[in-house]
Amino acid sequence: MPFAASPAPRRALVVVNPTAGTARPQLLQEVVGRCRARLASVAVHRTTHRGSATEAVLAAHASGAGPAPDLVVAVGGDGTVREVVQGLLAVHRQASPAAGPAPGPAALAVVPAGTGNSDYRMLWADAPWADALAATLAGDARRARLRRIDVGLLAETGALVLLGACSGLIAEGLITARAITVPGRERYARALPAAAAAFTPYPGRVTVDGAVLHEGATVLANVGGGRYRGGQYLILPHSELDDGLLDVCVVGAEVAAVDVPDLARAGLLHERPGVVHGRGRRIVVERLDGRPLCFEHDGELQQPSWTSMTVQVLPGVLPVWGAATKEVTRVHTQGAVPLGGLAAS
Repeated sequence: MPFAASPAPRRALVVVNPTAGTARPQLLQEVVGRCRARLASVAVHRTTHRGSATEAVLAAHASGAGPAPDLVVAVGGDGTVREVVQGLLAVHRQASPAAGPAPGPAALAVVPAGTGNSDYRMLWADAPWADALAATLAGDARRARLRRIDVGLLAETGALVLLGACSGLIAEGLITARAITVPGRERYARALPAAAAAFTPYPGRVTVDGAVLHEGATVLANVGGGRYRGGQYLILPHSELDDGLLDVCVVGAEVAAVDVPDLARAGLLHERPGVVHGRGRRIVVERLDGRPLCFEHDGELQQPSWTSMTVQVLPGVLPVWGAATKEVTRVHTQGAVPLGGLAAS
């Protein structure tokens, strides 16, 4: 059954991170040119510091700033997307109840220009960005769909979690990646095996809505909505972005850390003994020996200040443009193959 058409956007704010891995001037020119050819107004903001993307979204919606955009195009990596989302949802929360029903925040569109680009893959699989943007700008119901997806809230910091949060190996891979200079997904593809070779499982526990899912030696615990991490590692093969729930995958020490990168790239990790999955509204990941938990969310390593991370779901709070059909993931020894055209979960 086809989805009903959504109104095509009219006004856009393009937020670009010029320091992102593949955010070249030609890319920005092409994105802005395509937007201006279709939309009534287009503003451009180049980020200059951490938090700049969030500030730009807030400024575009401030009183006296003129008509607010109904589309924010994030040109950058997963960190840029996360900052844009922080701004969009802050706008929604700050709306005054006295003014009557608040309009929803502008919808998000993503043009991938970072390292892993997992957020883009989450929404569009491997569709060319130009095709995805064209379908979005046209509001083409055959190729693009405006969805309201779930977002996580990290209790320890109050930060929003869009793609996912992970303890253990995936987080430590970010530390290893700092010393690797190759661009794009290849950077993390080299970093994760290197981190795995030196990794020691930690004593952990994971609870889902108060029930213990796992307790014991832990390689990683990944909580979120996105199926892939690092743009290429299938961790949550059955996750849905708009079901009102968070998914979690826990890899116990029954699986050797050095085997995790290849298993996840081939889409076979979930089949191994010692890997468990859960789904719920509130997920707690703990380290039980009193030492700080090494974890990240949306590709950002967190300060080693807590022995646990707690993620709760905020259902359906974020409007995003993505592929018109959901992803069907076929898993075999050659990898996870998305089916169904421009399909994404």
